[in-house]
Amino acid sequence: MVNEKDQSPNQPGDGTGEKQNLTTRQGHPVTDNQNIRTIGNRGPAVLENYHFIEKISHFDRERIPERVVHARGAGAHGVFTAYGKVGDENISKYTRAKLFQEKGKETPVFVRFSTVGHGTHSPETLRDPRGFAVKFYTEDGNWDLVGNNLKIFFIRDAMKFPDLIHSQKPDPVTNIQSGERIFDFICNTPESTHMATFLFSPWGIPANYRQMQGSGVNTYKWVNADGEAVLVKYHWEPLKQGIRNLTQPEAEAIQAKNFNHATQDLFEAIKEGNYPEWELCVQIMSDDEHPELDFDPLDDTKLWPVDQFPFLPVGKMVLNRNPVDYFNEVEQVAFGTGVLVDGLDFSDDKMLQGRTFSYSDTQRYRVGPNYLQLPINAPKNQVVTNQRGGQMSYHTDFGKGQNAHINYEPSTLGNIVEAPKPGKDYEPRYEANLVRAKIDRTNDFKQAGETYRNFEDWERDDLINNLVNTLATADKRIQDKMVEHFTLADEDYGRRVREGLAATSKAKDDKGPIGATSPKEGVDAAQEKSHEAKPY
Repeated sequence: MVNEKDQSPNQPGDGTGEKQNLTTRQGHPVTDNQNIRTIGNRGPAVLENYHFIEKISHFDRERIPERVVHARGAGAHGVFTAYGKVGDENISKYTRAKLFQEKGKETPVFVRFSTVGHGTHSPETLRDPRGFAVKFYTEDGNWDLVGNNLKIFFIRDAMKFPDLIHSQKPDPVTNIQSGERIFDFICNTPESTHMATFLFSPWGIPANYRQMQGSGVNTYKWVNADGEAVLVKYHWEPLKQGIRNLTQPEAEAIQAKNFNHATQDLFEAIKEGNYPEWELCVQIMSDDEHPELDFDPLDDTKLWPVDQFPFLPVGKMVLNRNPVDYFNEVEQVAFGTGVLVDGLDFSDDKMLQGRTFSYSDTQRYRVGPNYLQLPINAPKNQVVTNQRGGQMSYHTDFGKGQNAHINYEPSTLGNIVEAPKPGKDYEPRYEANLVRAKIDRTNDFKQAGETYRNFEDWERDDLINNLVNTLATADKRIQDKMVEHFTLADEDYGRRVREGLAATSKAKDDKGPIGATSPKEGVDAAQEKSHEAKPY
């Protein structure tokens, strides 16, 4: 007989006891929890990444039905107008994607802006990356360009995504976001130093959704009619409205008055006819490893230098129509990095390849297997598939005159066939061992230092204040690691954080969310300043 005690889960402690080996949910020991399995250390990823797929698919299902990330959002309809060129060159030299080819060609779009880590009704003044996702309803089907307001990310390998978000979500015991937990992850993930530099500066709190940049973050590819490919990065640059950010004190003052300010700003601007506009620009790089660079171009913790790879305009987007039903449009809109049209392709970026599984898997779980039949997600062109059934199937994707008895292909009895190829296939060649390994050129601190030096004085001041305020209550070991990383980025950067920590009078037990100047003071003030009331 099995002892009941043997079947009960182990009880958690305070983390000071004997170290335990990490395992999968199957009980398999995890010997590498840092890298997905790839062909060579630059990728691409392979399908048999069982550990990663188990980890990310469980992560995708952690919330019902709110998005695990990007829960708080606002959205609008609009139109993208192509320039027909990339910079001064004919765009067909680089891509055969139809939406870009003709000057003045219009493609309807829907855009969802969001905060990343916080819940559905959280204040829009909180320090957080912002999502910037665009759905293009093209003649060849949908293209989703899913990105953020910042041009880089915390990690370069998708294996770490659940860990990153867990560190930024509320403590599983207290349900309070913890700056110490966030920096516990960041200090042990050196490539996060660059993103932390942006996040804790004013760039971590955009003034609103209209006045922020957007970026695809990951590296993609463009493919032309001859099957030739280049690497590309996408950037949305605000046109007439410009870019505006907030310091921590400014954000706190706004939050006291309106915690929906960004959603309200976007809705009212469009309602009043003050339509926000962005120019879509790309950076282009030849599709190879670029050993002359001191970083890997597929590393999404890095910026491509603009002096070497300039921003080339390809079109303009205008948002000109508000949703008529928030839930049906903004809440149920579903994006995925794998949603590409002909002429656009994946790079071997390990974060992109992990996201491509995760995003659509999340939508199938959160909205349902037939989420693409919802009007906000459905492409504008004819959909013809042999997929049937599933929860909430609204209709059948029949083609014109399709034999309803035949739901398979190939078939002699059916009349649904493969489409002709629009151009030569792009066929990259891979020769490498199947490994779990980091990329060779990590260079985790150089660009963080460059970003710090590029900031204006007021931006650096706000950055240091925010870092010191959040790190002040963290474990000394975490503080020391972060100071070391900031010093490796820039000596002045590390010195100012170190001196700020030494001078702070913030109590160690005054822990709380990032940006909160004194969480304990807020708790005490609610008690002291409140008014006694009689029962009724």
